[in-house]
Amino acid sequence: MRPPKVRTAIVGCGVISNIYIRNLKHLFSIIDLVAVCDIRPEAAQEKAELYGVDKVMTIDEIAADESIELVVCLTGPAQHYEVIKKMLLAGKHVYTEKSLAATLDEARELVKLANERGLQLGVAPDTVLGAGIQTARKAIDAGLIGQVTSCLIVLNKDQELMAENFRFMRQPGGALPYDMGPYYVSAMLCLLGGVTEVQAFTAPGMVHRKEFLYQDEDPVDSYVIPGPAVMMGTMRFANGVLGSLHINGSTILPERPVLAIYGTEGILELGDPNRFDGPVKLIRTENEECTLPFTHGYCGVPTLPNPTGFEKGYGNRGVGVAEMAWAIRQGRKCRLSGEYGLHAMEILFGMEESSKTGCTIKMDTPVDIRPLPSGYYDTIFGGSSRASAELSLVD
Repeated sequence: MRPPKVRTAIVGCGVISNIYIRNLKHLFSIIDLVAVCDIRPEAAQEKAELYGVDKVMTIDEIAADESIELVVCLTGPAQHYEVIKKMLLAGKHVYTEKSLAATLDEARELVKLANERGLQLGVAPDTVLGAGIQTARKAIDAGLIGQVTSCLIVLNKDQELMAENFRFMRQPGGALPYDMGPYYVSAMLCLLGGVTEVQAFTAPGMVHRKEFLYQDEDPVDSYVIPGPAVMMGTMRFANGVLGSLHINGSTILPERPVLAIYGTEGILELGDPNRFDGPVKLIRTENEECTLPFTHGYCGVPTLPNPTGFEKGYGNRGVGVAEMAWAIRQGRKCRLSGEYGLHAMEILFGMEESSKTGCTIKMDTPVDIRPLPSGYYDTIFGGSSRASAELSLVD
């Protein structure tokens, strides 16, 4: 018998909300999206009318509504702590866009509060549940590259320029290591397990003067993004693997992402972890490089009608919410738990602390992210059997 759907509300109706609302409304059978909310009521009303959501509610109304079980937080990182804590205190399960909070202390408090109250707390990115990362995990577990010995992360972006369009990046938690870094670090956590210690050097952001003519309404002419813009670090994983991280937000676009895993019998090169469809390339001695076929669903191909351009490669955002909803109904811990999000924060904030102190920083939070079962796809028969992929979320 199919369990009852999980009644869900979204807080935050910015740009990223479009794909979340669309998918939670139509893509996942376990979700019943009943309300949207934004600090600007007109923004929430616009999304409700566009996507057919029944109610526009205030944050206090959502907290007070006992029928709403799960709240999805899509606000800027600086507002995550306040929204998540309010909903946990109201007895709601919460799934949030990355990161958990703007500071480690706030993130630890939220994880502790959720566990004390027996509530699920889940964290993006959920691209790690997509076909690319899950296929890579299966290849590693199958021994296709032998024993893993090291890994490499490279992330570049012109973060100062990007912050003209996305002003939340100028707030605490908006620097490139904390805005985009979680996609890369979380991918490695899903592939290799937890990290025990880190060391790093960092450099601050630069003064940026406005470049976009159409940003005349922006009240500032120049700014410096708080936090590190450049981060060079090393990681020791619990399984003995050593990792190198290179993040540079004071460079140019386009991005040139690198995600590579080195083993005794081969190398895996992965695609952009901000997407669901990153290719997985296998390199072995005396063989030509090959791209592995996906072993899992959620490959980023839109299966809903009339997809927007943004959905290609990104089209499965919200799968982490759906996996959490199934976990709620099955009485188990969701895969992308608060500990998962906190561990990624500990790595990145630990590197910043290491740069300041010159010390090796130990990690406090253990993490173990179970892979999804393989063989379930969402594009067979032209996408008409998309429910097959959702079965991979059901334990």
